[in-house]
Amino acid sequence: MTVAALLWDHDGVLVDTEELYFEATRELMASVGVALTSDQYRQHLLVQGRGTWHLAAERGVSEADIQALRQQRDRRYGQLLASGDLLMPGVTGIVRTLAQRHRMAIVTSSQRVHFDTIHRASGLRPHFELIVTREDYVHSKPSPEPYLTAMERMGLSPEQCLVIEDSERGLRAATAAGIRCWVVPSSLTRGSSFAAAERQFESLGQLAEALRSEASTGSAVAQTR
Repeated sequence: MTVAALLWDHDGVLVDTEELYFEATRELMASVGVALTSDQYRQHLLVQGRGTWHLAAERGVSEADIQALRQQRDRRYGQLLASGDLLMPGVTGIVRTLAQRHRMAIVTSSQRVHFDTIHRASGLRPHFELIVTREDYVHSKPSPEPYLTAMERMGLSPEQCLVIEDSERGLRAATAAGIRCWVVPSSLTRGSSFAAAERQFESLGQLAEALRSEASTGSAVAQTR
C-alpha cells in the first residue's frame, strides 16, 4: 500500500537534542552521586524507555527528591535548548519536499514546552498537520499508544503509515502499533539493535531518496494494471 502518512519521531531524527537531554540528566544525577554514562542512558531510556532515576533511588534518594530532580532536569534541558539551531543537517529541505507527497505528523516523547522552545523559529511546524507530545497520551514509547493516538486523530490505518525513528524504544512502539518502521540512528543510538526495522539508513537524505524510489515504483506498478 502507498504510504499516505509519515509519522516522525522528533528528538534524534528531526532535531539534534538527544545529547542535550543526556547532559541535563547527567548533571542532575551527578548532584546525588550517580555518574551516569552514555551507555547507561542509552540502555535505560532509549532501549527500555524507563528512564534512569531508579539509579538515584538505589542510592537512597527519596521519591520526593527524585521528583524535584526531574523538575530541575527539565529546567536545565530548557536552558540548553535555547542555545541555538538544533535542526538536523538538511532536514528543512527534506521535510518540505516530503510534505508535498505525504501527510505528516510528529510523534514525540518531548513535553510541549520543550517542543515549542525548539521550534520557536525552526520553520518546520507548518509542514506537519499533527503534533503529538507527551501531554497527549498516558503511556510513552515503547508503548504503542503515542502512534495509535496519531493514527486515530488522523483517521489512518497502520497500513497507510510509515514511522521514522532513531531508537529501539521507538521502533518497538511502532511495531507494537502494527506500523512498518524505517530507522536512522542518532549518535547516541548507533550500534543499537534494529533487527525489527523494515529498513535502516545512515542519513535522512538516504531515507528520503528511498521514499522517492518507492513512490516511483508504486506509480509504475499502478500504471501497468
